[in-house]
Amino acid sequence: MKNIQEILPLYFVAGTQDCRHLDDNPADNLLSVLKQALDGGITCFQFRDKGKFSLENSPDEQRSLAISCRDLCHQYDVPFIVDDNVDLALEIEADGIHVGQNDTPVKTIRAKTNKPLIIGWSINRLDEAKIGEEISEIDYFGVGPIFPTLSKENPSPTLGMEFIQTLRNEGITKPLVAIGGIKLDHVKTLRKYGADGVAVITAITQANDIKPTTQALKEESNAPNL
Repeated sequence: MKNIQEILPLYFVAGTQDCRHLDDNPADNLLSVLKQALDGGITCFQFRDKGKFSLENSPDEQRSLAISCRDLCHQYDVPFIVDDNVDLALEIEADGIHVGQNDTPVKTIRAKTNKPLIIGWSINRLDEAKIGEEISEIDYFGVGPIFPTLSKENPSPTLGMEFIQTLRNEGITKPLVAIGGIKLDHVKTLRKYGADGVAVITAITQANDIKPTTQALKEESNAPNL
């Protein structure tokens, strides 16, 4: 398994619901966007297919798409993470699973498999980070939303970029990936404040030209003098 910090610099999150503005069928839309993002240099992909515009109510189609996304990621040696759906992640042998505060407990997830599995945990408050800091099964925190976002229904309160710095100042040492409304101009500051990477959805899915946009995000995340 790769070092966790190596997979976080540019973490792409998407599902069919995020590509519904495109012309083809939902699965082809996502695969096309993912291929361009991989060509642009994303370091990790999270399959987050949920909500009324997703394939959530078509589990066979969703599983087939997840497998196609996994295989595409592995062609680029990029980890494939599944959001929330632990059974799907284990069934298709995803590289990892990302869960929120109210999802399956991380200790339960780890107990379900003996295989290496990256586990990410969403946090929105300092006390959550302090609790998670003591849970060895958690590999990284997803911190957000940093800015307002339309990609998630009923999002938690926005935090601002300084919250990353607050976490570090309060002694949080686990890897952090910032998410929520992040654009190119925010990346360098978030990294400077202590984020190990940024997670984006619309910054890539809504881009007019996905590959160069992804390349620009990657360059900012890897910029020197952070």
